[in-house]
Amino acid sequence: MVVSVLEEMRIRSLGVIDDAVVELSPGFTAVTGETGAGKTMVVTSLGLLLGGRADPALVRIGAKSAVVEGRISVSPGAPAALRAEEAGAELDEGTLLISRTVSAEGRSRAHLGGRSVPVGMLSELADELVAVHGQTDQQGLLRPARQREALDRYAGDAVSGPHAKYAAAYRRLRAVSAELDELTTRARERAQEADLLRFGLDEVTAVEPRAGEDVELAAEAERLGHAEALASAASVAHAALAGNPEDPEVVDATTLVAGAGRALDAVRSHDPALAALADRIGEISILLGDVAGELAGYADNLDADPLRLAAVEERRAALTQLTRKYGENIAAVLAWAEQGAARLTELDGDDDRIGELTVERDALRDELSGLAQALTDARTEAAARFAEAVTEELASLAMPHARVSFAIRQTEDPHGVEVGGRPVAYGPHGVDEVELLLAPHPGAPPRPIAKGASGGELSRVMLAVEVVFAGSDPVPTYLFDEVDAGVGGKAAVEIGRRLAKLAKSAQVVVVTHLPQVAAFADRQLLVEKTNDGTVTRSGVTALEGEDRVRELSRMLAGQENSETARAHAEELLATARADG
Repeated sequence: MVVSVLEEMRIRSLGVIDDAVVELSPGFTAVTGETGAGKTMVVTSLGLLLGGRADPALVRIGAKSAVVEGRISVSPGAPAALRAEEAGAELDEGTLLISRTVSAEGRSRAHLGGRSVPVGMLSELADELVAVHGQTDQQGLLRPARQREALDRYAGDAVSGPHAKYAAAYRRLRAVSAELDELTTRARERAQEADLLRFGLDEVTAVEPRAGEDVELAAEAERLGHAEALASAASVAHAALAGNPEDPEVVDATTLVAGAGRALDAVRSHDPALAALADRIGEISILLGDVAGELAGYADNLDADPLRLAAVEERRAALTQLTRKYGENIAAVLAWAEQGAARLTELDGDDDRIGELTVERDALRDELSGLAQALTDARTEAAARFAEAVTEELASLAMPHARVSFAIRQTEDPHGVEVGGRPVAYGPHGVDEVELLLAPHPGAPPRPIAKGASGGELSRVMLAVEVVFAGSDPVPTYLFDEVDAGVGGKAAVEIGRRLAKLAKSAQVVVVTHLPQVAAFADRQLLVEKTNDGTVTRSGVTALEGEDRVRELSRMLAGQENSETARAHAEELLATARADG
């Protein structure tokens, strides 16, 4: 059941198109026109709407930018609708508006549902909305990696489940192996680092520094180095405050202050202000006594021992050796020692870590072997069904004797994982090399489609593959650009018939030059240029009745008014209607 339909595209200043509107409808739409008329711009425009690469060369000469706008009807709750709403887009009564602007300078902007979005957002929607196929896609199908992707897509959960488990184990194995390689290849560097750390830690341990010790010793060395001057100064200051027994005639500060106090005490009762001053003099007297006492004690306790000074300087020299190597002060040295001890523990534990990682790596390789085998088995089973389904489709595309098969093989690698009793190369997607083979007729050996299929056969193989996908993993809209290349006659009729059948369950848009294909379309659009070589708004028209017969006649014989061509065109239309 179709959950979205591409209803309309407006194209401005893109290639030969000046300003044109392409109106589409459900079912099968064929886009025709003379060579160079701009038919492929339809495919290019849709590619831009769905996040394709913006090439500034596509902008019409003289225009500042090219603009493509699309209108898609989307059923509520469909994956595309949900994803668009998550991006902040608004749906207008089930209609999703998409626009893409490409400037002549190469800048590109995208809008979804009235909201500016990254171009990558349009690419995400493309997976849910449209399958685009052209000559480039045919070439892509020739690559084994694309063929494996096609097989995995067809297999669905049968492969995606084992693949997810395999991919998780593969990523973990890569991470473990990388860490293990780093530890083993850097073993010498780690050993040298550990030796340097041990030497430094041994030096620090031998000195046994205390936090702040360098500051304390510096102060003590300063005091011991000036002991005589300090003692003399303290004695002179003490004598000035408390008097000198050897010279009793010298009046000291304590005596003078005491005399001042006594003088005030005699009259303090007569004036409170003077009494307050007397109290302050009393406080000064007490303070002088305290300072004098401390000066006396300082002088008595001052140690001028030269042996102690030598010991302090020796200790300071030992600490300086540490600060010169490991930090600007002892606090920094102790911090370095703490960090160094932790790092040494880590380095010493690397050998244990190497052992642990080796065990984990071997276990992961064993696990990966089992998962790779499960993935191979799932692909092998799906390949048989896929090949049979594609072969049946080819029979309806005028290749009744063709046979499609898959070759699934592995490459031996002594450093790989063991699968089927032998070591094989492995990668993020398993151990399998998948190749699509074609035997075009009985007796012909199966050959890779890159070598065994002509251009016309490759077109039909690709169409058959897409039709098979439509039954297992459908998208709402299919766009084929010259899928009928290299095909003619009966084969072209069969391709038209098969596309019409596909259109019963999806929207199908085909850019074609074959009348046999166009005749089967529910709707035919003609792209034609004006006299100045551009496609304007009136240059894309829906053909009905006589106009459609005339265009098919042109496609058949190059002459619109040939009676023979007209008869053939009418016969083609009648055949298509009868099949419908």
